[in-house]
Amino acid sequence: MDNQIRDLAFADDFIQAQLIESPRDYHVEDAVVVNLSPEPLITGTDHPAIVPAWKSTWLRGGTIRSGERAAILKVLKPTNLGGCMFRGWDWLGNRIKSFPRDTPLFISAQDSVGTVTTDPRVFTNERRLPEAPQEFELKVNLWWSPGDTDCFIHNEHPFLEVHTQIHGTGRMQKFTERDAATLYEDVLMPISYSHDPFCRVTGPNQWTYPWHRYYADTDSVWLAIELHPKA
Repeated sequence: MDNQIRDLAFADDFIQAQLIESPRDYHVEDAVVVNLSPEPLITGTDHPAIVPAWKSTWLRGGTIRSGERAAILKVLKPTNLGGCMFRGWDWLGNRIKSFPRDTPLFISAQDSVGTVTTDPRVFTNERRLPEAPQEFELKVNLWWSPGDTDCFIHNEHPFLEVHTQIHGTGRMQKFTERDAATLYEDVLMPISYSHDPFCRVTGPNQWTYPWHRYYADTDSVWLAIELHPKA
């Protein structure tokens, strides 16, 4: 069936967050639309446009013409948005004991939105055509930090990931070491932007990440998209 819609686990009065399966001629009044699929998402009517796999756009009175799966997200109430910790969001330090206690980084509930089949090296842009497709569980969640927050340099992930900016402005940054002074790439993240994957495939269900972090220039909300390999 077309246009199967449900709220994502982190939707609330402050943030619109919906999942749409098999969108077709679906009107979007004003929101960031994220393609949660390895197939293109088509937008527009008289002049169709393509949103590539795992990329996003900002529709304002626009139409999702066709696609497999997408997220529709918008901050509805920016005032007191930072009270997310009182609405069920978790401070990351509650999950990682070594996380700096003075870093205000909060994570929403996570939602498993289904499975996808893709070649990991196509996902990471290391090859154009699939040669070794495999099945992944697709999970999404939101993050929130106030402006000028260093969201922790790290390089450990047992999954493939990318991020989309939903509110505010931030950066995805790469480092040669776990040291902010070794910054070598700075990817600006305006609203509706999804960065390219940072990881590289090194073997079956194995990938490496550079030292990297998200940095919030302003109060920011961004979406994490994670592909977890199925057994």
